[in-house]
Amino acid sequence: MNALSELPPVARPPGHRHQPGKDVDSFYHLVGCDLRDRPCDGTACFVAGGGRDAHQPRVYCLGRCFAAPARGLDRARPRIEVHSREPIVLGRLAKGGDGSLASYRSAGGGAALEKALAHEPGEVIGAVEASGLRGRGGAAFPAGRKWAAVAASATPDEKFIVANADEGDPGAYVDRFIMEGDPHALIEGMTLAAYAVGARRGWIYLRHEYPFAKEALDRALAEARAAGLLGDDILGRGFHFDIEVFVGHGSYVCGEETALLRSLAGLRPEPTIRPPYATERGHLGRPTLINNVETLATVPWIVEHGGGAYRALGFAQSRGTKALSLNSLFARPGLYEVEFGMPVRQIVEELGGGLRRGQLKGVIIGGPLAGIIPPHLLDTPLAFEELRAIGAAVGHGGVIAFDETTSIAALVHHVLVFGSYESCGKCTPCRLGSRRLEEIFARPDMPSDEVRELIAALRCASLCGHGTGLGEFADSALRYYGKELEPCWK
Repeated sequence: MNALSELPPVARPPGHRHQPGKDVDSFYHLVGCDLRDRPCDGTACFVAGGGRDAHQPRVYCLGRCFAAPARGLDRARPRIEVHSREPIVLGRLAKGGDGSLASYRSAGGGAALEKALAHEPGEVIGAVEASGLRGRGGAAFPAGRKWAAVAASATPDEKFIVANADEGDPGAYVDRFIMEGDPHALIEGMTLAAYAVGARRGWIYLRHEYPFAKEALDRALAEARAAGLLGDDILGRGFHFDIEVFVGHGSYVCGEETALLRSLAGLRPEPTIRPPYATERGHLGRPTLINNVETLATVPWIVEHGGGAYRALGFAQSRGTKALSLNSLFARPGLYEVEFGMPVRQIVEELGGGLRRGQLKGVIIGGPLAGIIPPHLLDTPLAFEELRAIGAAVGHGGVIAFDETTSIAALVHHVLVFGSYESCGKCTPCRLGSRRLEEIFARPDMPSDEVRELIAALRCASLCGHGTGLGEFADSALRYYGKELEPCWK
């Protein structure tokens, strides 16, 4: 059953969303929540000495990990630097652009759309395929293959573009600052995607915790419409496309694409089994292209300079660059754009300047639902397959370092509290397994056999990446920090 078939039995024009009721609103935890003085309970804040008490409702990342422990909202920008041969996504931000269309155009923005509209849509897809670009939201699926699948759909009436801006991984704030400081890169990327696959409507699914991004996007969308870059007959080429912003209500699992689409349709946002995939039956049952913000903001550079130029950057099967967000325990926290293949050690010691205090105990890349990298594995290259081989992940690119003052048992318990709180409850392994593990890791004596069985169940039987990620995180803690945990077993 897809999202469209679950809508009330009324006329359902394209883009229709019914108003959520109590059964839907009860799923979310930030409906009507004022974030102005709300403390952050995320992992970057936890390892910085905050987030140790349960606040209600909980906020698991305010996108201020560079200033953790964080409380409330702030417009301050972090340090932003480019350490790749080509500035793909952070170049304009590093130069202090103000996010306006005039600033974007003065830095060369908009050239890709002009070029694309002079060519066939298939050529745009070809450039993305040739680039080797993979999704930057965590799954690392080849972007060109996804675009080609939507373009090839036989559904004639309507297709959609959705930017996944639900950057919920605690520790990640890349997408936040792209949207706040360079929103036209995202808009141009979405417009290029729409032209390539034949879509006329798009949505930016924005997390509730990013109100400043909402302001920036609204201004940028208005500028783009006024300049003829959105709406009817874009640049006089007979191409029609427009975008609206949809703000979520607080739910980590809405970053998973099937849950996101249900939320966008006004339904209870629980992940669903695939297939069918969104490329076949996505929003309102139509073919839908979903990419995250950084992925879409990368596309204008690829279209302008060519897929081959982008593929020349990077390492092995991980081509191009990745924006990373370093947490406050680094001497130099902030956003850094690097080429894939850079050793994690170089990111930690050179870019981040090492820790500002204490001794490095471990690094988490890609959010708390990814494995811990112990110090002896820091020479591993930043790359999809290479990190996966050691039980870690690239994810959104959040880099959380922690020192010897962080207990592994306490860190695992913190992540399990987060995981069980954010679980949608649809599948048994995640609903019950995460809660049981949370209870166990709160105790001084833990049954080791039960822990391992629950971890295996989470990894192997969960419906989506939320449960499997929790299992992988806990497994990496046992694998690399087993000696510290030994006194806890019974």
